[in-house]
Amino acid sequence: MMRKVKAALARSRVAAMTAAALLLAATGAWAQTSGGGTEGFVPVNTLPPAQLLPAAPLLVAAYAFVWLALLVFLWTIWRRLGKVEGELRQLEGKTK
Repeated sequence: MMRKVKAALARSRVAAMTAAALLLAATGAWAQTSGGGTEGFVPVNTLPPAQLLPAAPLLVAAYAFVWLALLVFLWTIWRRLGKVEGELRQLEGKTK
């Protein structure tokens, strides 16, 4: 019974992650196709300062996201490993 619940939770997590990925992809595609831009090539040095996009904040945000995702992943592995160790201790206690 417990395995069925865990399997259902895993499936729902996968479905949620897939939906989030599709939503992010759709918003990126929508942002690229939005009108209002200039037609043709415009050199960067001719753009007004309000239209220049600084790279540093985006780079810091990307690195922060990757590090946060890595830490969350490692934390989940640590929790699962703790559960497995607890189960091993229980089995070891039952066999003695």
